[in-house]
Amino acid sequence: MSNPETLGALKASGWESVSLRQELRRNAIAKIQADEPLFPEVLGYESTVTPQLENALLAGHDIIFLGERGQAKTRMIRGLTGLLDEWMPIVAGSEINDDPYNPISRHARELIAEHGDDTPIAWVHRDDRFGEKLATPDTSIADLIGEVDPIKVAEGRYLSDELTLHYGLVPRTNRGIFAMNELPDLSERIQVGLLNVLEERDVQIRGHKVRLPLDVILVASANPEDYTNRGRLITPLKDRFGSQIRTHYPLDVETEVAIVEQEADISVSEGFDLTVPSFMTEIVASVTHAARRSQHISQRSGVSVRLSISNFEIMIANSVRRALRSGASAAVPRIVDLEALPASTSGKVEIETLDEGRDAEILDGLVKAGILQVFKDRVPPDTHRAVVDAFDGELVVDTGEDVTDDAYVALIDRVSALKAPVDALISEEEAASSPAMVASACEMVLEGLHLAKRLNKDAVGGRAQFRSRS
Repeated sequence: MSNPETLGALKASGWESVSLRQELRRNAIAKIQADEPLFPEVLGYESTVTPQLENALLAGHDIIFLGERGQAKTRMIRGLTGLLDEWMPIVAGSEINDDPYNPISRHARELIAEHGDDTPIAWVHRDDRFGEKLATPDTSIADLIGEVDPIKVAEGRYLSDELTLHYGLVPRTNRGIFAMNELPDLSERIQVGLLNVLEERDVQIRGHKVRLPLDVILVASANPEDYTNRGRLITPLKDRFGSQIRTHYPLDVETEVAIVEQEADISVSEGFDLTVPSFMTEIVASVTHAARRSQHISQRSGVSVRLSISNFEIMIANSVRRALRSGASAAVPRIVDLEALPASTSGKVEIETLDEGRDAEILDGLVKAGILQVFKDRVPPDTHRAVVDAFDGELVVDTGEDVTDDAYVALIDRVSALKAPVDALISEEEAASSPAMVASACEMVLEGLHLAKRLNKDAVGGRAQFRSRS
């Protein structure tokens, strides 16, 4: 059934006008009752952030999301459009989405007065009912609220004529959601311009005697460092937000892994049979968690989930590069590929140290912490002793990019004690069908035993030798 195209047809259809807050509340209630997630692609907030957001929507509040970088604040804000009705009628030609039943602009009022029920109606999709602005020092009141359009004045209109106005982003988002990212970065005099929008729900433009009673919800984001420590958000504006919702990083490695698997771009592996062992993905996530605990990493700006995603992608890229050089058709990441992680890690963390040149050492320590944690979690301690005993003789094992997968399979045949810890990391089916998986698990066991101080390791360039500590 097509949408009504005139005001009279809209009335006959039975369409009812409701406020934006009622619309969001109604659709949020429907999702909650159906036990549907508000944001299916945002993981880890089910019992923390989501309930607070549901409360804010039911209460009809303006919202500010407070959290460090990479905590899905912008994704949630943009996802709020999914709670709007799919289509909304407006007076055709309206710049500010005038409600056909309650027009607020002079253009819409005059059009309805002239044409009555024959007034043309246009329909706006919910994705077009969202406005967004990154707060920057050069943002002006004209950008947000509006300004006199000199071109319209040059066409012969009087300055006092409302039709000379060029509406800013906020009025143009009337009957929709307006987002202001990094709100504290907005200069204080511009923040004052938002006070009326949040409290009186209207805007005033220069000296014009025009007040537009807007129906808009303002959603903002801010970093706690700017928001609390620097005091850059003026108190009256902060007071006008109904709900302040604190976001956070994934609370456990499992959630971090799920986000990485959902978000990572692995298109570099096209043409290859790519298999990523679960323990390798866990190592990448554990490196990020180690960074969030490290006293050498600045926690004020946070350690984004993007670190895990970038490290995962670079690990896969290195495994593909190895496969290309060796002529293999399958790519399976292993411990040696983690040597590529510093390149994708260094730009995403802020290292706090007084010692020059310690950056590489600190980043290497994070990777080792991630490996050791997963080794302890995944490999039972009762499988260690036999492997260490096997090295008590003259056994020396070489690893590196140029060591083939078949060489690791042969190693297990030669050192049967390695089979038990390898089996703890991969299934028998994986071991039987993929020598590359066996190679990855072997490297993990050897590196884990070294980091647990059970084996010695001599590393030169891209190669390493493991031997007994005695």
